[in-house]
This record gives sequence, C-alpha cells and structure tokens, in this order.
Amino acid sequence: MGHVEAAPVVTNEEKDVSESLLGDKKVTVVFVLGGPGSGKGTQCANIVQNFGFTHLSAGDLLRAEIKSGSENGTMIQNMIKEGKIVPSEVTIKLLQRAMLESGNDKFLIDGFPRNEENRAAFENVTKITPEFVLFFDCSEEEMEKRLLNRNQGRDDDNIETIRKRFKVFVESSLPVVEYYESKGKVKKIDAAKPIPEVFEDVKAIFSSYGAKAM
Repeated sequence: MGHVEAAPVVTNEEKDVSESLLGDKKVTVVFVLGGPGSGKGTQCANIVQNFGFTHLSAGDLLRAEIKSGSENGTMIQNMIKEGKIVPSEVTIKLLQRAMLESGNDKFLIDGFPRNEENRAAFENVTKITPEFVLFFDCSEEEMEKRLLNRNQGRDDDNIETIRKRFKVFVESSLPVVEYYESKGKVKKIDAAKPIPEVFEDVKAIFSSYGAKAM
C-alpha cells in the first residue's frame, strides 16, 4: 500500500472567508500608504464619509485583537513585546475577517502592506489585487514638524523615535509603493498641502467610485 497524503482539512469557517471575498463578491481594495505624519488618517476619515468606503487599519485591528484577550491576541502581544514582526498571515486573517463582518465591498486598507512580504502574502492569501495605492507623499521635514506639533500625547512622538519610524517607512514601505508604481497603480497625493486642498485631490481620485448616498 503506497502512502497517501491526506488532503488538508479546510474548515467551513476558512472556506467561507476565501469564498465570500473572492467568489460572488467583487471587492474594491485601496491600499493607503504614507509616512508617519503624512495626514492619511484624516483623509481616510473623509473618504469614508464621502464615498462609503470602510476604513481598515492593520494596527487598530491588531490592537483590538490583543485587547479582546483571545489566544491569537495573546500571541500577537507576545510577539510585539519581543520585538518580533507579526506574521503577514495573522494580519491578513484579521483584515479578511473585518472585511467580511463589515458587509461592505469597498475598503481602504491603511498602514498595510508595510513591506514586500506583506504585499505578496496579501495577494496570495486573498487573491485580491488592489485597485490602486493611494500614496501620501510628504517630505520628512514636513512630517517631522507635524508630529512634533501634534500634542496627542503619543509618547512615541519624540524626535529620535520619529526618525526611526521614517527610516522603517523608507526601507520597508517605499519598495511596496515602487512595486505598484511599476504596474501603474499608484495615485500620488502631495500631502504637504493644507488639509482641505489635499482632500480636493483625494476627491478627484475617488469621484469615479460614486459618492455615498446621503
């Protein structure tokens, strides 16, 4: 008798995730990338309000999972404590779950993919190619000035940490922007302009996605 490899068991739950996203439901995904202080959070809120997208922040989803006290959350928390990077699959599963639960078909995914590995994993796991990447382009000087001025009580807003965050962004996230640029999928926004002007540019890009019915 030859040894027969057992097929991996796919639980219903897992099957549903992939099918709901890829089967009958065509979803529009826009990756939102920009350095710390580029103002993307403010603009995401505007896009949600005006164009009916659902805003999913990878960081918020990980934090919420940790807070929930689930086994998964504890694992994420331990990895972060040890300075390890949370595996792409973990973040992608949280994003998929949030997409399904939202019942929407238009998503802004913010702060993800943070690096090339994230990007490749997202496309492999979800089989979704983003519609485009919304890239908030802003000089480091300007972002630094904004972060130091914004007294949100974020303890990581000191000059040293800010510069580290920039370095990580340039080394990890810019290659993602460049990858999509080579595919003609990047819509670049001059994020150094005042907020209302930036939103005019954002509106021009999203106008074809239909304003949200008020």
